[in-house]
Amino acid sequence: MFVKKDRLARLLQVGVEINQIADLDLLLEKVLSEARKLLDADAGSIYIKEDDKLKFSHAQNETLRKKLGPDKKLIYTTFSMPINNKSIAGFVANNGVTLNIKDAYKISDTLSYSFDGSYDKLSGYHTQSMLTIPMKNSRAEIIGVLQLINKHDDKGNIISFLKEDEPIVRHFAIYAANAIERAQMTRTTIMRMISMAELRDPKETGAHVNRVAAYAVEIYEAYAKKKKIPQDKIDVQRDSLRMAAMLHDVGKVAISDLILKKPAKLTDEEFKVMQHHTIIGAQLFIDARSDFDEQSAEVALNHHEKWDGSGYPGYVDFVTEKSLPGHTNKEGLPLGKKGKEIPLLGRIVAIADVYDALCSKRVYKEAWDKEKALQIIREESGKHFDPELVEIFFDILDVINSVSERYPDEELE
Repeated sequence: MFVKKDRLARLLQVGVEINQIADLDLLLEKVLSEARKLLDADAGSIYIKEDDKLKFSHAQNETLRKKLGPDKKLIYTTFSMPINNKSIAGFVANNGVTLNIKDAYKISDTLSYSFDGSYDKLSGYHTQSMLTIPMKNSRAEIIGVLQLINKHDDKGNIISFLKEDEPIVRHFAIYAANAIERAQMTRTTIMRMISMAELRDPKETGAHVNRVAAYAVEIYEAYAKKKKIPQDKIDVQRDSLRMAAMLHDVGKVAISDLILKKPAKLTDEEFKVMQHHTIIGAQLFIDARSDFDEQSAEVALNHHEKWDGSGYPGYVDFVTEKSLPGHTNKEGLPLGKKGKEIPLLGRIVAIADVYDALCSKRVYKEAWDKEKALQIIREESGKHFDPELVEIFFDILDVINSVSERYPDEELE
């Protein structure tokens, strides 16, 4: 529990930290976890304003998470709700005010808003104290709502949020709102790049790249914790990986429509042209100025390499497009990278990309049954995929499934 002086110092530090996170989803996670720490809240959620609705975008609950076991994540689903005075979050967004509720189950009937206890009944949790704050940007526009639940004292008892908590969290909410707005602009820029690829290749949908990126982050985090990598390093890697993985196939913008949209199997010559998208994608980040640039090049170049060495593009200098000396076959063509010669992020995105492609409906195919897709992932362990990463993938399958539900495909005609 922070004393007042320490809490103010931490507030300033957190303001710096959240401004260093570029990816929107990871920023929401950081914002909520830090807000909970500042006010000793057991649980909480973030709603992001989208037009005239609020989207339930992130949730945490320490009591429920502990029941899952070490390093397990709480599973939640997203939904949207109208911005009106009937719900607590809707009232806060609609009126731009803070609500400090001592007991969610004792809200007066004379008030327009009420608490929905259905999740409590489903999970066995008991919501009591709630502090709900509008997140306003520098222009005083509401971009979302931050909700904190069940403040704890130093003995772990649930108590009411204090009046002195309110200015602290309102100040924090300003930091959060501006950081979120900046991350939204970054996400929008990346999605525009994805939209360019989607115009060329119908497989590169926004939902697909979001799922691949989210899968990749979850696999990496589980791997990193297994390897006892420090959390601060994990957080930095996750941020750039999340965005880099979204751009894994961005090089397809330079591939001919005759190949990308061909309804039949590609000829050997056409497949060689298609393989070139990995090199083109990496070349977009030649003048790397950040971890994001470096990792985007690494992912784009290596996500089609295979554990057994049969992938592509192999040992090639993506700048000059020449084979690397000592890594060519008899014909002088580059050998495929094998095993841990393939960079870690490429091995991770390979699993995420293939799994999502198998499970996704396309204009030319139906989605595979998940069990069949999982069977393929298992069978390709040690051939296409890193065996250790495959085991990690199956260890976090509940999280993988929840990610797929958060980013559903739009219905194809």
